[in-house]
Amino acid sequence: VQLQASGGGLVQTGGSLRLSCEASGNIRGLNEMGWHRQAPGRQRELVAMVTKGGSPNYSDSVKGRFTISRDNAKNTVYLQMNGLKTEDTAVYYCRADTLVIDDSGPVATGYWGQGTQVTVSS
Repeated sequence: VQLQASGGGLVQTGGSLRLSCEASGNIRGLNEMGWHRQAPGRQRELVAMVTKGGSPNYSDSVKGRFTISRDNAKNTVYLQMNGLKTEDTAVYYCRADTLVIDDSGPVATGYWGQGTQVTVSS
């Protein structure tokens, strides 16, 4: 599975950005998709994930400001980020999980995109 992310950039506090991530390649069993982020000197953390059925899961820090959505026909996940704060500055990584049932049972695999920089200035 290859993940191509786009949409990062520089924005002022209170502004908006929209990230996109398209999955391609062997996407059999494509399951959850979403975003994590990593700020300098910090561990990578969950931002938001969405199931194939459209159920979202958000970190508390972005609830009410970010909206995750998904187009299954395009194998693409979107993250609409509104009300951006300086603490949202980070590299945002697209994440996709697959779940395949083979002869040995269920096999879950996670994939990461290359990361896109989001910088929020005060």
